[in-house]
Amino acid sequence: MKLLLAFGLLGLVLGRRWVQCFEFEEYRNGTELAFLEEGGVSVPNPLLVVLTLIPSAVAKGAVCLDGTAPGYHLHRGFGSGENSWLIQLEGGGWCNDIKTCIYRKKTRRGSSNYMEKQIPFTGLLSNKPDENPDFFSWNRVKVRYCDGASFSGEGYNEGAGLFFRGQRIWLAAMEDLMSQGMNNADEPFFLEFAGV
Repeated sequence: MKLLLAFGLLGLVLGRRWVQCFEFEEYRNGTELAFLEEGGVSVPNPLLVVLTLIPSAVAKGAVCLDGTAPGYHLHRGFGSGENSWLIQLEGGGWCNDIKTCIYRKKTRRGSSNYMEKQIPFTGLLSNKPDENPDFFSWNRVKVRYCDGASFSGEGYNEGAGLFFRGQRIWLAAMEDLMSQGMNNADEPFFLEFAGV
């Protein structure tokens, strides 16, 4: 009986902690996001990069879970890096079932309506040579994650109004970036999958 009570108490504590982490994940702001993505190291005066939505993607069915246009953040390269590209696919885990996907479509991980309008570019996305010596002058892109399945989905759930269109989002983002000059790259680009 004591063992059952101990496991019950442990489950209650861990369950409560999981819910707190989940809620924190969905509501933290861009500054806290940068702090956490840099492993808890504060970055003074980070480069803030504006969200670019891809309205043309909607006509192709390349949409977030809720049907809104996908987006990315782009900071242009310069000097020797102006024709080199670093593309980061934002991570964020999968929604596990219809219920969690419905919840997610009202967050930044499921709708561009809730995405930050600008985010800090730090670490591998920084434009500071001391912080990012290899790629600071490259074109640096962060493709926002809003499809619930790591840019791999291709489906629709009519009953829940959920679009699983990650493959289309990836293709639409690459097409839009090609129109921004990525097709002129004279060096291979570097692709990073961030905590999927």
